[in-house]
Amino acid sequence: MRAVQISQLDGPAAAQVVDLDEPAGAGLVVIDVHAAGVAFPDVLQSRGLYQHKPELPFVPGGEAAGVVRSAPDGAHVRPGDRVAVLTMLNGGMAQVIAVPAAQVFKLPDTVSFEAGAGLLFNDLTVLFALTTRGQLAEGATVLVHGAAGGIGTSTLRLAGPLGASRVIAVVSTEAKAEVARAAGATDTVLADGFREAVAELTGGRGVDLVLDPVGGDRVTDSLRSLAPGGKLLVVGFTGGDIPTVKVNRLLLNNVDVVGVGWGAWVMSHPGELERQWEALEPLLASGKVAAPQPDVFGLDRAADALAALENRTAAGKVVLRMRD
Repeated sequence: MRAVQISQLDGPAAAQVVDLDEPAGAGLVVIDVHAAGVAFPDVLQSRGLYQHKPELPFVPGGEAAGVVRSAPDGAHVRPGDRVAVLTMLNGGMAQVIAVPAAQVFKLPDTVSFEAGAGLLFNDLTVLFALTTRGQLAEGATVLVHGAAGGIGTSTLRLAGPLGASRVIAVVSTEAKAEVARAAGATDTVLADGFREAVAELTGGRGVDLVLDPVGGDRVTDSLRSLAPGGKLLVVGFTGGDIPTVKVNRLLLNNVDVVGVGWGAWVMSHPGELERQWEALEPLLASGKVAAPQPDVFGLDRAADALAALENRTAAGKVVLRMRD
């Protein structure tokens, strides 16, 4: 089979397409992969900067979509089923993968393989962020940073169907504002001066939730943009810098800074993946939540796909098409 492999920690350019043996599938669900998701942790791993450091050489990729080739007796999926898959950490960017049945989810017929490969990490993270950690209330206003990226566009797709009445997208360019509006933003503001723009849009009240996968120097103004009792949801640090918070700011309007560690949560809560998918799948199947429209790269352009995330030129989720 063909697979993406990283054999040295030189960043995205180190990603090469190689021929590897297919994995053994005893007791696992074996899947013929049609598309694989590309995520920011893959970029960090390519430089040895992620907390999980796989032994070289390794196949990156934590999510995929394809068709079940074989499954153990008693599994909830059967050969021929269209599925989305979590490998959780590595191995997804290969034409054949084998994973435990609990990490395999039947894909609605309305969702393509490319969309299916790009929705699990982001949509389940955002679902967890907005509901479990953010306690999103009906009619709330949500502000999302990095709104044209994978987590950002997922938030724009999900926040409205989950109850938000207004979703404000923070973007760096007008081109990314168009991406955000297409994904469901009710308003867009530029990152430079976003606090003032948000204050004007909300009549000085502020927003109920800020979802931030960027970090860096935006945190203080994000806290200032919260309405009384609001929450800043910390999802990640694609901006590079991990910010600090002066906790006296939390007292002024009784606001919260809330960590969103989706992976740690599902690892420590058995059955959580299934529960989250049971909440998300009907929304996708019914069309209430639109399937993502990922930025799709051919398998031979794996290095370019990773680089698009590192240099922040990607629009939405990035996905590799694994088969012609």
